[in-house]
Amino acid sequence: MGSQMIQIIILAAIALFLVLRLRSVLGTREGYEKPTENLPKPASRERPAFDVIEGGGPDRDISDFIEPDSDAGKALAEMKRVDRSFTVAQFTHGARQAYEMLVMAYEKGDLDTLRPFLSPEVFESFEAAIKEREAKGYVVEANFQGVSEVKLADARFDPATGEGEIAMRFLGELTSVVRDAEGRIVEGSPTELRRQRDIWTFSRVMTSDNPNWLLTGTAG
Repeated sequence: MGSQMIQIIILAAIALFLVLRLRSVLGTREGYEKPTENLPKPASRERPAFDVIEGGGPDRDISDFIEPDSDAGKALAEMKRVDRSFTVAQFTHGARQAYEMLVMAYEKGDLDTLRPFLSPEVFESFEAAIKEREAKGYVVEANFQGVSEVKLADARFDPATGEGEIAMRFLGELTSVVRDAEGRIVEGSPTELRRQRDIWTFSRVMTSDNPNWLLTGTAG
């Protein structure tokens, strides 16, 4: 056997040894195998969790309407503490509706509608003005056009009685005509829009089961 053939046999033997050695170390793979390393997790789409600060941040239900650290803001916070169902947003919405209803009831002389929503003192003043108007034979024709401004002006809370007071500033728009017994216009115009500014104070005992607020004060 030539020296060249001997070298080939030796190289073949070495190659066979290396193949067997690698198989014993790495093992064999059959078909497709998933990689064993852990893939990086996709970035989470969930919002990051925020640490809750003790005491919480400012109450948006108050800060959207008035400075929380003001006396009025603190009074509103006490009202909410006493009556968990009370919210400033709902009250403001209800006050806006009440303003339109009560203004139109006054213009039309509708005492039955006014009575349940007014304190005795305010009702007496409204009633006196309506009766004086009727005694003169005056009739009011009014159309409410809307409220262009509703703003919380002040708030107070009496911890001794549990009574809360909220003053609201309104700017109402309406057309109003006052006619005498013969139908002649004595005040107003059917085509002229009248802007009416009012500051009304609503009151309620926050511990009461009655959810209704009473109109307890009026100012221009």
